[in-house]
Amino acid sequence: MRFLYLLSLFILFGCYQTTRNCKDYKTGEFYSEVTIDGVLYKSTFKRTENLQVEVYNNKIDSSQLRWINDCEVVFKTINPKNMAEQKDIHLKILTTTDSSYTYEYSYVGETKKQKGIAFKSN
Repeated sequence: MRFLYLLSLFILFGCYQTTRNCKDYKTGEFYSEVTIDGVLYKSTFKRTENLQVEVYNNKIDSSQLRWINDCEVVFKTINPKNMAEQKDIHLKILTTTDSSYTYEYSYVGETKKQKGIAFKSN
């Protein structure tokens, strides 16, 4: 009897998989929210297969995109204005829903990661 109980627990919880329909988010219009040190940052962006144009604090920033796979992309700022903008950013989609995705990102080569969520714009 104990075996059947453990087997049913394994089936219920061991087979749970996170949904990742990353292809749904490779292109489109979105807005994003990231909390860093207790401060919420919001931005809007439009993304094609190879380009992302983002608006943050009334400033426009454009990046070239290089998709590693359907869920990971590297951003390269097109016209960097300082040393920080010259660093490429690696973004990985962790989970998806029908209208949003959760992601983590960091500068390429760095281990400190931040998390955020992006929503499809209507």
